[in-house]
Amino acid sequence: MGREVKRVSFDAPTIATRVRELGREITTSYPDGELLVLGLLKGSFIFLSDLVREIERPLQVDFLVASSYGDAMESSGLVRLLYDPETELEGKHILLVEDIVDSGRTLNRLMELLQARNPRSLEICALLHKHIATELQHPVKFVGFDAPHEFLVGYGLDHAENFRHVPYIASLQ
Repeated sequence: MGREVKRVSFDAPTIATRVRELGREITTSYPDGELLVLGLLKGSFIFLSDLVREIERPLQVDFLVASSYGDAMESSGLVRLLYDPETELEGKHILLVEDIVDSGRTLNRLMELLQARNPRSLEICALLHKHIATELQHPVKFVGFDAPHEFLVGYGLDHAENFRHVPYIASLQ
């Protein structure tokens, strides 16, 4: 694949335990109203599918597609929206599910777009947070793990579309 795994940062059992905990936290945080879990593709799809099965309340699922990386290992800063959700957002609790918070540029752009649609509430759930997003304008309410400042792959995260399928999260050499 061109690159090799340097080390495993989070193994599959650790991820599964944390996803269950996040499901309980989210269930408690949304006792009423319509909840729309909005996954940011492609990176969040494995996390999102595991997470929604751990949320014990009615919910809907939809997706957004945004691109800011391409084949690079750093965000280009240019965010392109490739798919916009068709689901009505007004009046609903919206939980935007992201694989990793890096620069914050993509999230800022998406939060602007979603806020303009008048949701009842709008929060972010991220599997990984690097805590380097100096530009992030909206706090991440639900965080799976604090992430090392390395390029991470696995459990949905990729490098040039590779490594998404591995059941753990690892850093690349």
